[in-house]
Amino acid sequence: MTANTFELGPGYTISRVIRGGWQLAGGHGAIDRSQAVADLIATFDAGIWTYDCADIYTGVEELIGAARLRLASERGLDVAARMKVHTKLVPDLERLASISRDYIRGIIDQSLRRLKTERLDLVQFHWWDYEQPRYVDAMGWLNELRLEGKVRNLGTTNFDTPRLAEILAAGIPLVSQQLQYSVLDQRPGSSLAALAKQNGVSFLCYGSVAGGFLSNKWLGAAEPATPLENRSLVKYKLIIDDFGGWELFQHLLQALKAVGDRHGVDVATIASAWVLEQPQVAAVIVGARNQAHAIANAKIMDVALDAEDRERIAAVIAQGTGLEGDVYTLERDRRGRHGSIMHYNLNAGKK
Repeated sequence: MTANTFELGPGYTISRVIRGGWQLAGGHGAIDRSQAVADLIATFDAGIWTYDCADIYTGVEELIGAARLRLASERGLDVAARMKVHTKLVPDLERLASISRDYIRGIIDQSLRRLKTERLDLVQFHWWDYEQPRYVDAMGWLNELRLEGKVRNLGTTNFDTPRLAEILAAGIPLVSQQLQYSVLDQRPGSSLAALAKQNGVSFLCYGSVAGGFLSNKWLGAAEPATPLENRSLVKYKLIIDDFGGWELFQHLLQALKAVGDRHGVDVATIASAWVLEQPQVAAVIVGARNQAHAIANAKIMDVALDAEDRERIAAVIAQGTGLEGDVYTLERDRRGRHGSIMHYNLNAGKK
């Protein structure tokens, strides 16, 4: 591993900043397909050559597939092969009780077509409801596809410690888990990190800038009134509330700004660099609105926090109440504040 790379699995190396794809799914405004492909290639040129997407992110696998084809045609297959693409498999809530090997295989084949490849670099599996117990079966079927050569690496998304332990005990060779991790949300840092360390599982972290709240834009800003602009802001405002509220959040932004000033970078860069330093963290997943944003995101890998930086940030975190429970426990309660805003059947009707 270098400051900019991480060996996620044997012979499989990724960039420590991963280009997120969720913002390209259309929920943040209309997508210019040609510009999106150009921006994805600009991200590659900036040194971020690993990408994250999902079967449920409408149109995103196709965009990344188009970027890979363009790289191959313009710069050759060897250059295009440096692009690493991680996708997710998220079975609809309504399908969990009847999940089958054919269902899993069908989604994998769909991702292969969309991404214009014969093998998926990493498939990250998500499961909505633990009362439906067939997630271990589904991981077994995914492992069959790995053994067939359709999938190179297997990971999970948002599993808590007991269920991740169950999957590992079944002999599934996981390399990673994607989860939310930030200066506002340290739930992964306790029991899950210990289990991951014991089993060689690394974290790929989203939410490191809390949907944009952890940025210079919100420093000194009044607490936003509802309704908020999009579901992402609603989600992360709940995280801020649980962390300790808007006033404490402002103190955190001030601390991050002070550290950023020492390093010549902004609040968002420091917030992501902090996550990158946490135990078991392989990479942070960040969005990019344009080419300039992608280039700025690459600077995350260049920041080396010192003891003073860490102490300044830790002092504010220590004042917070912290988020309760294991990873994604709050979000799994479909009647709760966090879970009630989720969309659970995003594959329904898609081809």
